[in-house]
Amino acid sequence: MWPHFSLSRPLVWLALAGLAAVSWLPGVWLRLTVVAIIALGLFDAWRQVRREHRRARLSEAALMLSEDGVMISDARNRIVAVNPAFTKITGYAREDVEGQDPSMLSAGRHDKVFYERYWQSLTTTGRWEGEIWNRRKHGDEYPEWLRVQACPDERGRISHYVGMFTDISRHKAREQDLRRIGFEDPLTGLPNRRRLHDLMTSRLRHLRAGEGLDIALIDIDGFKAVNDAMGVDLGDRLLARFGQRLAGHVAGGVVGRLGGDEFMVIRTTTFDDHDKWVAGLRAHLSEPFELNGHSLRLGLTIGSCRAPEDGRDSGVLFQRLESALYSAKRHGRNHDQRFRPSLDVAGDRQLALVNDLRAALASGGQLELHYQTQHRLDSGELVGMEALLRWRHPQHGMISPADFIPLAERHGMMSALGNWVVERAAAQLANWRLAGMPAVPIWVNISAIQLIQGDLESRLAACLSQHQLPASLLGLELTESVLLDERAGDIYPRMAALRALGHQIAIDDFGTGYSSLSYLKRLPVDKLKLDRAFVSALPDDPADASIVSAVLAMARGLDLEVIAEGVETEAQRQFLLEHGCPLVQGFLFSRPLPAAEVEAHQLGTPQPA
Repeated sequence: MWPHFSLSRPLVWLALAGLAAVSWLPGVWLRLTVVAIIALGLFDAWRQVRREHRRARLSEAALMLSEDGVMISDARNRIVAVNPAFTKITGYAREDVEGQDPSMLSAGRHDKVFYERYWQSLTTTGRWEGEIWNRRKHGDEYPEWLRVQACPDERGRISHYVGMFTDISRHKAREQDLRRIGFEDPLTGLPNRRRLHDLMTSRLRHLRAGEGLDIALIDIDGFKAVNDAMGVDLGDRLLARFGQRLAGHVAGGVVGRLGGDEFMVIRTTTFDDHDKWVAGLRAHLSEPFELNGHSLRLGLTIGSCRAPEDGRDSGVLFQRLESALYSAKRHGRNHDQRFRPSLDVAGDRQLALVNDLRAALASGGQLELHYQTQHRLDSGELVGMEALLRWRHPQHGMISPADFIPLAERHGMMSALGNWVVERAAAQLANWRLAGMPAVPIWVNISAIQLIQGDLESRLAACLSQHQLPASLLGLELTESVLLDERAGDIYPRMAALRALGHQIAIDDFGTGYSSLSYLKRLPVDKLKLDRAFVSALPDDPADASIVSAVLAMARGLDLEVIAEGVETEAQRQFLLEHGCPLVQGFLFSRPLPAAEVEAHQLGTPQPA
C-alpha cells in the first residue's frame, strides 16, 4: 500500500512516469533529464518517508510518556501493544498480556448486560467511554475511566481497538470522603445533623398504624470543664465512648451527634412509655465512664418529644426538641423536659428572628460590614482593618452579633453568612483600590462550618480572581475553638496551603480557648490577636499584666506578631508600648465604622486621643 502522502506529490508521480518511459526515450540529453526528474522524485519520496517515520516515533514517544494507560488489541480483541503507564497502573508487563483477551483484567463486577451494551456501542458508533472496574496483577480491584476507539482499515473493516484509561481510585476515595463528611460525624462515626434529618424523615414516612417515634436530644452538662481538666484528647475519647454506649443501649434505633456535646436518639415504638424510656436513657448514661484511671459520672440535660403527637415534619420536630432542651437548661443542670405547646410561645421570637435572618441573607440589604482599623503602636501607622458583620433589622434596629450568630450556627446559616462576608469584604477592597485608598489588608473571620464543608479555598480563589485582588490583602482570622473543632478534621495542611497562596492567618481571641504551645508552634500563622479580656484591666490587674507580658515574650520567640484588641485608654496603650506589643486595635484609635465613614476619614493615620 502506498503511503498517503504519495497521492499529493507531483514529483513522485513524475518520477514513476519517467522510470517507466526512460528506456523508450530517444537522445541522451532527454534521458538524462528524465533521470534527473526520477532522482528528484525519489529524493522527495525519501524525505517524506523520513518525515512520516519521525512523526510515528514522536507519537510513540508521547504514548510512552502518557500518564494514561494505553492498550491496543487486534480485530479478534487480542492485546498487541501496551504502554508503560499500563504496566504502572495494572502491574502487568507487555509480555504478560500480549496475545491475551482484555477480559483477563476484569474484576468481575459487571454483568453480561453491561458488556453487551459495551460491544453494541463499539459496533454501532465505533467508540465507548465510561467507568469500569478492573483487577491489578496483585489482586486488588480499582475503578478506571476507559475510552475505547474502533480503528477501521482502508476497506472499512475493524482492524484494531485502541483503549485509553485513567485510574480514578483516588477520585472515588475523595467522593467517599466528601459523602462521609457530609453525612457522618468524624469523631464518633455517628450520623450528623444533616443525616439525622434524612433518617427522621424516612422513619416518619414509614410509620404504621399504632407506631410512634420517641426522640430525645441529650446535652452533656459542663463538658467544657471536662475538657479543661482532662485535655481535648481525653475529651474526644469520652465523646466517642458516650456515643458507643448510647448506640449500644438503643438497639434498632438511630443515634447521632449534632455537634459539640449534643446527641440525638430516635426509636420507633408501639409502647406509650416515653417518660420511662427517657428515664432509662438517663440511668444508663449516668453510669461512670472509666478513662485513664479516672471515673467520671456525667450530668445530662434532655429535651424530648414524640411523633406524630408533637409533629409530623422533621424540621418542626428538630425545632421542638431544641425548645424542650433549652427549657430544661433554664431549670438548671441534670433536668428532663418533654415538649409542650407552651414552649413554642417562648420560641416564637427566635423563630421569627431565624426567618428574618434567612430573608436578610437572601436580599443582602440588611447586612452590613463595619471596619475597625488596626495600627502600629509606636507610630500610629494604619496596617489593616477587621471586617465586622452587622445586621440592621428593619423593625428592631441594629441586632447584636451575640444574638444572631448563635442562631445562624444552630440553623445552618453560618456558611452562607461567612461567604457573604468574604465576598463583600473583597468587593469593598476592590472599590477602595480603585478610589486610590491605602492598600492595607482586611481581616475576615472564618467559621468552623466553612472549614468543614471543604470549599473555602476555591471560594476564596474565585472571589479574589473576580475582583483582581492579591491574596495578601485578605487576611483570615480563626479562633482557637475553630482550630480544635474535631468536625473540621486536621486543618493544619489546609492552613499551610492557604498561607502558601498568600493569605495571612491570625489566631483570634488568643488565650480564651485551649491554648497549647505544642500546637501553636506547629501552626502556619502570622499573628496572634490578644483577646480584649486580658487588655481591659491593664495596667492595674497584675494577673492580666503577667499574662500579656508572657504572651508577648512567647510571640517574639515564635517570630509571631501580636495585635492587642480592645485598647481604649492611654494607660493601656502605654503599658503595651513599654512591653513591646507592635500592633493594636480598639476605641482609642477608632470604633468600627461603616465603609462610607471609613472613606470619609480617607483611611488616614489617626493618632491616639
